[in-house]
Amino acid sequence: MRTRGLGLTMTHPSTPADVASTTSSAGVLGRIAQLDGSLSEALTRVAAQVLADPGAAARSTIVELAERSGTSPASITRFCRTLGFDGYAALRVAIATETGRAEAQHGMGWHTDIGRPIRPDDPLDRVLGHVLNAELAALQDTAQQLDVSVVARAARAITDARRVDLYGVGGSALVVGDLHMSLHRIGVPAWVWNEVHGALASAALLGEGDVAVGFSHSGATVETVEMLAEAGSCGALTIAVTSFPGSHIAEVADIVLTSATRANTSQADVMAARHSQMLVAELLYLAVAQRSFPRTVSSFQTTAQAVAGHRRAGPGATPPGAFADV
Repeated sequence: MRTRGLGLTMTHPSTPADVASTTSSAGVLGRIAQLDGSLSEALTRVAAQVLADPGAAARSTIVELAERSGTSPASITRFCRTLGFDGYAALRVAIATETGRAEAQHGMGWHTDIGRPIRPDDPLDRVLGHVLNAELAALQDTAQQLDVSVVARAARAITDARRVDLYGVGGSALVVGDLHMSLHRIGVPAWVWNEVHGALASAALLGEGDVAVGFSHSGATVETVEMLAEAGSCGALTIAVTSFPGSHIAEVADIVLTSATRANTSQADVMAARHSQMLVAELLYLAVAQRSFPRTVSSFQTTAQAVAGHRRAGPGATPPGAFADV
């Protein structure tokens, strides 16, 4: 499915097969999570079973996985083909490779706990491990499947924009607030909106040469979708940041940047989703800073000097204007 564009149009996947082909570099568990909402009822049960216990899925026969998920071997085969695998053997190898690598990096037995609710009697060291591994998995999946050429196109549009509107509510509001502060500090004319009435009024004043960016992990947040759609209908270039490339917000965007998360059933997973969004936002900001380097350095030196009187000198101080601080 192709969306409206202003010179930066991209094709968005509209079927599970499209998603699989466009995310072949992502971890298999991240790819499965991104298919949420686009699968049949039977395949959704298979996906849920694999995500709930990847290690068991890697060890199971096709019949055993079918029984655990309440489906059939034929459904398992369709699930594999949806992900781009020739058969169940290839899927098992991919899952085993991914979970084995994670266990080697983070300690045997921790990684498969991702997605399990934290229980009241869990010791804090296990809670810490659960949170850490959820964060690392989401960040790694995001880095693996994010198309940096699309990030570069989005950064080019923001750099050249007359005005940039940033939309996000709930947890995403924290992310857009941080991105707004970063962009504003290097001279990008950006505004942040997390209330639908003000956002719609602002979007209605946008036009060609402006850019609107909407953050929604689920891609289904009605307010954010409405904000971005309004901006697009008025002629602004629209950018969506979401974990689900087949979601509603992706349908109204000219450019889609995907973050990744494997589940959303616990607080650790909610934090992981937010931090994967922040990774995309930080990369987008740094790409803008690189493209407008002279303005970035000048603006950063000016703003650093403005607040210098409110900082105490110390061993951790960074020289004003250092790009590492941008």
